[in-house]
Parts: sequence; C-alpha cells; structure tokens
Amino acid sequence: MNWENEARLLLKAEIARRGVTYERLAKRLQAFGVQETVRSIANKMSRGTFSFVFFLQCMKALGAQSVTLVLPSVEATSPEDE
Repeated sequence: MNWENEARLLLKAEIARRGVTYERLAKRLQAFGVQETVRSIANKMSRGTFSFVFFLQCMKALGAQSVTLVLPSVEATSPEDE
C-alpha cells in the first residue's frame, strides 16, 4: 500500500471537487496564517508527503465543516495484523 499516494489522491480530490486552484488555496491558507506558496503546495501534492495538520489546514481553507475519510482496503500481511 502506498500511503503517500492515498493521502495525495484524497486531498487532490477534495481540492478538485471544490474547484480551487493551488494559487487560490495558497491565498486561503495565508489568510489563516499558514505560509504556503503555490510551489510548496504543488511539491507536497506531487510527493504526497504532508502532515495531517496540513491536510486539516487545507480542508479548513477549502471551507469544509467536517471531514469523512473512506480508508482504502488493506489485506493483512501477518497474523499480528488481524
């Protein structure tokens, strides 16, 4: 399972669903005191390596009131995982 990719796809879908560009997202984040540039957002989205704090900040900047996550299916790899 590529967790970075799953996180990236989840946030990317939310941004697209709301029709917000990275430029607009950066401006909205800056309004909350979060210093992100278009380039830093694009880099985080490209890599999928961002914190849950960044995810929550983005969701707030996108106008979300609540967040429901649908987690990907993961098959157990060992008895301890079950």
